[in-house]
Amino acid sequence: MMCNTIGNNIKKLRRQKNVKQDVLATSLHLRRQTVSSYERGITLPNIFTLIRIADYFDVSLDELTGRKELIIHEKDGF
Repeated sequence: MMCNTIGNNIKKLRRQKNVKQDVLATSLHLRRQTVSSYERGITLPNIFTLIRIADYFDVSLDELTGRKELIIHEKDGF
């Protein structure tokens, strides 16, 4: 079984922020099915999409990719 750290982290961040796949997809200019395929480990986002996802959730690329422990940042209004 392939490790799906990025997909698991996207799903974890999305659920903790109570964001649905279609809302995240729209914000990133992607299809909902694309977000789903990332979360399931079917495909991986390219570096530019990884940056947009990290920015959306206000986490570092290291956190998103599992190079560093994922820390959920609480911000006003999120």
